[in-house]
Amino acid sequence: MQGYAHTAGRSLNIVPLALRKPAAAVVCACNEELTLGQVLVQLKRLPLTDIVVVLNGTTDNSLTQVLEQPGITLVYEPDRAGHDVGRALGAKMTEAETLLFVDGDMVVPAEQLAPFLYAVDRGDDVALNNLSSLLPPFARQDEVSRIKAYLNHVLNRSDLGSNSLTAVPHALSRNMIQIVKPEALAVPPKAQSLAIQHGLRVTAPSQVDVIRSNRLRSTNTGSGNEVARLIIGDHLEAIATWLDMGGNKSQARSISRAEVAYRRNAR
Repeated sequence: MQGYAHTAGRSLNIVPLALRKPAAAVVCACNEELTLGQVLVQLKRLPLTDIVVVLNGTTDNSLTQVLEQPGITLVYEPDRAGHDVGRALGAKMTEAETLLFVDGDMVVPAEQLAPFLYAVDRGDDVALNNLSSLLPPFARQDEVSRIKAYLNHVLNRSDLGSNSLTAVPHALSRNMIQIVKPEALAVPPKAQSLAIQHGLRVTAPSQVDVIRSNRLRSTNTGSGNEVARLIIGDHLEAIATWLDMGGNKSQARSISRAEVAYRRNAR
């Protein structure tokens, strides 16, 4: 494509991603005027039928930037709602079969976003950001990474490690959203838990390093910060939902006397 464009003297600043089903992107932003414009530039390089921007609690020039962009579906909430609630709102604003979720404070090249769209287009229901190789060994992980891994463990998906819907970018199928309901996206670990419990296909097909590029704020730095407490609370809610749905009973099994003796003597 680049060779053709160069020879023809044309500028084709797109990612030639062959999708079989309509795809859209949901962008959540609050006071991201320094990055939001470039986020939209990268999304427009992808074959998306719609881009939904959810602005909440914005007091800077973000609104003007979105209004200047053609072909954008805008959801404007004057009060601060948070990224998770924004994703739930955005999911209701499009009927696309594949939904890509990104944040307005992080510019990710379209080439790195494409694998998430491709994975869902080819049959996955949840395509998570695979951050496993960026994390230290379990003994040196923070409390947030540990509870993410614990939730996946109790859901019999230890292979997912600490990968979670709390991290962007990620992509979801329309089938997943219809089954777990859009409002469940307001608590990402709960939505992930419901998807796994309903037997949906959950994978982590690609990696975007959002750990080192994450914008540092007073709310997400330091031990026991506000964001960490929120994420831990969301995971506890997801575990509670799993227990209410009989998760503990489905995994429980009786242990024979012979197995008890073997484990005791194996020391």
